[in-house]
Amino acid sequence: MIKLTAKVEEEKETKLFVSYCPQIGIASQGGTEAEAIRNLKEAVSLYLEEVTENHHTELLLA
Repeated sequence: MIKLTAKVEEEKETKLFVSYCPQIGIASQGGTEAEAIRNLKEAVSLYLEEVTENHHTELLLA
């Protein structure tokens, strides 16, 4: 299991929640905080799957 950080902020103008993983630079959004985190988890999973499939397995996480 890999533990990563998720930062979530509400965009006042759009009323959307933006989630961001600073370790790998991936962001997502959702109508609620929970949805934004769920969408970020999916985006990170897809990214890590792609990295692994392309044999770029040396990924430094803080």
